[in-house]
Order: sequence, then structure tokens, then C-alpha cells
Amino acid sequence: MQLSDSTYSEITALSKQGDDLVKAGDLEAGKHKYVAALRLLPENHQEWEAAAWLYVAIGDVHFRMKNYDKAFKCFFNAVQCPKGLGNPYIHLRLGQLYYEQENLEKAADELTRAYMGGGIAILWKMTRSILNFLRQK
Repeated sequence: MQLSDSTYSEITALSKQGDDLVKAGDLEAGKHKYVAALRLLPENHQEWEAAAWLYVAIGDVHFRMKNYDKAFKCFFNAVQCPKGLGNPYIHLRLGQLYYEQENLEKAADELTRAYMGGGIAILWKMTRSILNFLRQK
């Protein structure tokens, strides 16, 4: 399944606007652009690859704002979309969010998936406390 060219263009334009707003520090406005792009997807939006990267973008905004529950929901949705499962970045964020929830078993599992898919370089995106946790596993 492919999105129509016009829908894909609208989604990518909104995503670019969201990226620009987030880079400028306006996280809330950026998030609104990503949500608007997500709403353009047809029904059963989790069946579309674009949903994965939109959930990641929204989740990253929530993560940066320390809205960990909302971030978790976004990354949990992202992993269920096409090309979500096995994506090292999605597993990294899920691991970090499970760690924040003190669900250490699931945190270790997700962080291991991130490492297996993304190598050692992906681990540099983690906080020192999470790295110390992984050293103990």
C-alpha cells in the first residue's frame, strides 16, 4: 500500500515544519504539526510506515519534555507499525522509557534489542545512569 502523492507531500511538509519548530525550541508547536500529519493517514493508520516515524517524532517531543507516559505510548505505537519492530532507535527509546518506569527487565530487553540492531554507537544516546544499569546486566 502506498499513500497518494498529495497525501504523502502534505505529510512530509507538515513533518518538515514540525522538525523546524522543534529545532527552534518550540516543542509544542512542532508536536502539533506531527499530530496533524498523523491525522492525514488513512484509517488503521498503524498499518502505514509513515505512522512509525510520526509516532517517533511525537514521542521524542514528549521525551524531551519529560512527559514519559505520553512518550511511552508513542514509541509503543511506533514499534507496532511497519518497520517499527527491529528499529534500533525505537527500541532504544522504549528501553529508556521502561527504565524510567522502573521496569528493569523490559528496559534491559529493549536496550539489548537497540544494541543488537544499532551497535555500540546507539548506546551513546543514553544517560549515564542507564549505561551503569546495563553494565550490571
